[in-house]
Amino acid sequence: MQIEYDGTDYSGWQRQPGDVVTVQGEIERVLGRITQEPVSIDGAGRTDRGVHARGQVASFAVASEMPLGRMMHSANSLLPSTIRITSMRQVPESFHARFSATSREYRYVLLERPSAIDSRFAGCSHGKPDVVLMNRLAAMLVGTHDFAAFSKETPDQQGTLCTVTEARWYRSGRFHVFRIEANRFLRSMVRFLVAGMIEVGMGRLSEEEFSRMLVDGGRPASLVPADPAGLFLWKVRY
Repeated sequence: MQIEYDGTDYSGWQRQPGDVVTVQGEIERVLGRITQEPVSIDGAGRTDRGVHARGQVASFAVASEMPLGRMMHSANSLLPSTIRITSMRQVPESFHARFSATSREYRYVLLERPSAIDSRFAGCSHGKPDVVLMNRLAAMLVGTHDFAAFSKETPDQQGTLCTVTEARWYRSGRFHVFRIEANRFLRSMVRFLVAGMIEVGMGRLSEEEFSRMLVDGGRPASLVPADPAGLFLWKVRY
């Protein structure tokens, strides 16, 4: 199934113990109620607290023979208004939403000034950044690199190498949008990349310092991930 959600009020995608409300947990709860059996879903991307999705993909297996159209309609009737299943179809048993994916695309939406209306779905640079310079930094990201400096990965993760196939900034109305596609992403990787590029674009960090982060894996203590409100899991490709 393909899912879109407003992640503002959720503690991320991944289910957590206790009464913590997550997107995965809400969908599993609703599907379990509909099918009358325990349901465990696997998502293509584990978005952080406050991050949104336009094209999250999840897979699951159930014994229920309920028609998919009815199952999707029932689920959407019971889910919170901030989560919506946009499509559902049968796939081979070998399919896995996470491991079968060949690439994922994220987009980050950025405003130059705070907005009472748009701040739910956009970060803010609090000034006019040098987007030409930021695009020069984005071009450095294409290819296979060690993104350890731009992540919160724990030691048990499977390495920090990622292959980026596209990374660029473009203008959309009054928003700056960063589009990045890669075979995999590390925890908070896009938000750290965006934060670093904004710091350079605003003149608070040098281009050389950003480049060194890619090379030696060191990260300035002052660099924190960009606001999760601006980040969207946009599309997953198979």
